[in-house]
Amino acid sequence: MTPQEAIRVLMMSPFYYKLDLSARVLLIHEFCAIYAGVRPKER
Repeated sequence: MTPQEAIRVLMMSPFYYKLDLSARVLLIHEFCAIYAGVRPKER
């Protein structure tokens, strides 16, 4: 997931807008890191 994709997802949350800029950047990096660790199950 790219940071731009993460921002699109996180913008759906009203809490995202309550965070200051540095907290948003941290959240985006954490979101991307967590998503990178999740892999779909193989069939």
